[in-house]
Amino acid sequence: MSVQGVVDAVLEAPVFTSFTRIGYDARSRAAHWTALDQYRLQGRVMLVTGATSGLGLVTTEQLAKCGATVILLGRDEAKTVRVRDEIASRTGNDMLTTVVADMGDLAAVRVAATEVLARYDRLDVLVHNAGALSATRQVSPQGTELTVASQVVGPFLLTSLLLPLLQSTAQGSAPTRVLTMSSGGMYASVLRVADLQMGDEYKGSEQYARAKRAQVTLNEMWAQRTSGNEVVFQAMHPGWADTPGVRDSLPTFRKVVGPLLRSPQQGADTMVWLAADDGEPIASTGKFWLDRHQRSIHKLPNTRSSDTPAKRQALWDWVAAAAELTAGA
Repeated sequence: MSVQGVVDAVLEAPVFTSFTRIGYDARSRAAHWTALDQYRLQGRVMLVTGATSGLGLVTTEQLAKCGATVILLGRDEAKTVRVRDEIASRTGNDMLTTVVADMGDLAAVRVAATEVLARYDRLDVLVHNAGALSATRQVSPQGTELTVASQVVGPFLLTSLLLPLLQSTAQGSAPTRVLTMSSGGMYASVLRVADLQMGDEYKGSEQYARAKRAQVTLNEMWAQRTSGNEVVFQAMHPGWADTPGVRDSLPTFRKVVGPLLRSPQQGADTMVWLAADDGEPIASTGKFWLDRHQRSIHKLPNTRSSDTPAKRQALWDWVAAAAELTAGA
């Protein structure tokens, strides 16, 4: 095993060192990572959901800095336009546009996809980043619990609607990419279908973990159903990063972990790398990443045993139906 492999293995065993800035700092030094500023992305079109704050904002700005044409998808029109203008000013890249949609509202997602298809004849990367941890149970306009709607069903629908454009873009060139920002919190959750949506027993952190488990499972299933020569699917988690979401939703956790939290830039690093690098990120599909390295989606025996082919198919069919698509399609 290489030195960097030994370092990674030592860091990965205890979650605390792996997920904090300790893991990021040690791994980036040991592996001599390519600096993100070195990537040149002119001519590539990338869509980032949840692009106006936190990890989505950092991802969008770094992609813009590298020269990509970036579509910022946000819920609030005024904020999305303002963020777009601020990023353009800071990076000198004016090839940025906005699309307004709440990823938890299927009608809005369909309108957003229609706008993208009308404006662009190519799409190189689709980044699913939108999503928040809510302390109270809410439902989408279609009646789905909002965490599941915005982080599972909405992204599934958007991927389905934009998949033909992603596939056509890949013709005669490298595969395009669908990337999902998940969370290490999913390691604690078994795969659920019938009880994916919490009811009266609602706990925000538990609901979030259930949705994130569904995300990484669907990432693998999309990869199995789509040619990797056309579109690759990758999911990742950012470790424990100091974002507005963590500050608002997990104040006690933030106080305890404190200075060991990763910066938003460190949390977003692997996402930008997956979007920009033409080596490892497109050499495989359906993988789960942390710190530019593939990881297992299971750490606990009970989550592994819950992940059966029958339950996976049931999840796919339920999400397709919730997205108002044909089951199994």
